[in-house]
Amino acid sequence: MSIRTVRIIWQVAFFALFAWLAIATAAESLGTLPVSGSLFLEFDPLVAIGTSLSARHLYHVGLFGLLWALLVFLATLVLGRAFCNWVCPYGATHQFIGWLTRRRRPRERMDANRYRSSFAMKYIVLAAFLVAAFLGSLQIGLLDPLCLFHRSVTTAFLPAAGLRDAATRFYLGGWVIGGLLFALLAANALVPRFFCRMLCPLGALLGLLSRFSLYRIHRDPDRCTDCGLCASRCEGACDPHGKLRKSECLVCFNCIDDCPHGALAYRFLPPSTGEVPWPEVNGRRTFLGIAAGLAFAPLARISGRSTRAFHAEAIRPPGSVEELEFLERCIKCGQCMRVCPTNTLQPAGLEAGIEGIWTPVHVMRIGACQVHCTLCGQVCPTGAIQRITIAEKTKVKIGTAFFDHGRCLPWAMDTPCTVCWEACPVSPKAIFTNEVTVTGRDGKPVILQRPQVDPTLCNGCGACEHACVVPDQRAIRVTAAGETRSQGEVEASRNRSLLLGR
Repeated sequence: MSIRTVRIIWQVAFFALFAWLAIATAAESLGTLPVSGSLFLEFDPLVAIGTSLSARHLYHVGLFGLLWALLVFLATLVLGRAFCNWVCPYGATHQFIGWLTRRRRPRERMDANRYRSSFAMKYIVLAAFLVAAFLGSLQIGLLDPLCLFHRSVTTAFLPAAGLRDAATRFYLGGWVIGGLLFALLAANALVPRFFCRMLCPLGALLGLLSRFSLYRIHRDPDRCTDCGLCASRCEGACDPHGKLRKSECLVCFNCIDDCPHGALAYRFLPPSTGEVPWPEVNGRRTFLGIAAGLAFAPLARISGRSTRAFHAEAIRPPGSVEELEFLERCIKCGQCMRVCPTNTLQPAGLEAGIEGIWTPVHVMRIGACQVHCTLCGQVCPTGAIQRITIAEKTKVKIGTAFFDHGRCLPWAMDTPCTVCWEACPVSPKAIFTNEVTVTGRDGKPVILQRPQVDPTLCNGCGACEHACVVPDQRAIRVTAAGETRSQGEVEASRNRSLLLGR
């Protein structure tokens, strides 16, 4: 069995593990899983470094949590950038698409797999993300391959494939997320492994670490005839027939299998002659990447991150940390949305400003937050949503419901209705009614139960809004006002408080 065959078996196995975890968490089977539902994200070094820079400390749950990323870090220092081509399910998907669209003629394949200066773009992307994270704006989830793949599977693939209540489950903006995934996969027809070679910030991070790897591909110049066949199936475009670019090598071993003269081998600490140890990144482009990160954080902050401009519809999941810290931790992976049994958690648009795009928010018209559910906190890999118990959740308030008397049937149209009161799940009920008798248009008396909200009892679950019979804009709606997660922050508490003295 060739080492290439072994590598393919590993890729298939890890992709199957990823798919199984995705489907199992979508089926709310967390309690039966022998491993974490966010296992791949916990192994992601970029997630660990990015959240550590933005939140100023490494969050972990259970025994290790994000500390699992140290294994990938150490493995890269020993084996090189093997994670990209042996473990990463997103990389395996790109490789498969590239195989479907690859050129037929060997010479065309060799030309397509030659290194291009544009491949250095991923290092500029990495620099911009890390600088922004250091300034408190965590955006690595936009292009981190594991975050991107998780988010795409949750909001686009599973609903479209009918694997999770496709008839009723949907995600706002899911077509944009799915379209981005399709575009990146389709780009492989133009440039093999386009995303991995040109945009992937995780690949860039591992490429920098692979500079110090103990094992790497070595070319024996005495045996090499410069035939170029080693480049015909090179996954990283690392130029194995010339000066090997260590930061681009994905350790796929295709070059070793394709070399007819045995000039290539995977060796321990081979001579460094004939290698390009560092990425060839233009200094001006690097400066632009750093400048982009420096500019993004303050500009994004004034777009809506300030607690003084919080959006009423930015209702976060129960257990979420305070908003500013939430934006420093959330990687937009969509795990919480996938496990949510009512589909209420949706990817945000601009509710939380530009840096809050695709972070989770409640849309109560789609579904209510179940009182006895804490699944979202169980799968969050960074602590943006804390793990809380059911007992702790009963003390959590994610918002407050408000009536629109101009749309409420008993208030505006003298029509009996108590649906919201019936749907309220808390005890005692946060919605109560006042009985009044009015004279109808026909002159006959009508007895009405006009509902009102007790804000001291309302937890913002949205059951009332979801059940409201007014079909378009509900007569009762939940906003983030009064949420309890902001009480530790003086300014946030003042701006999101509802009752004086509370």
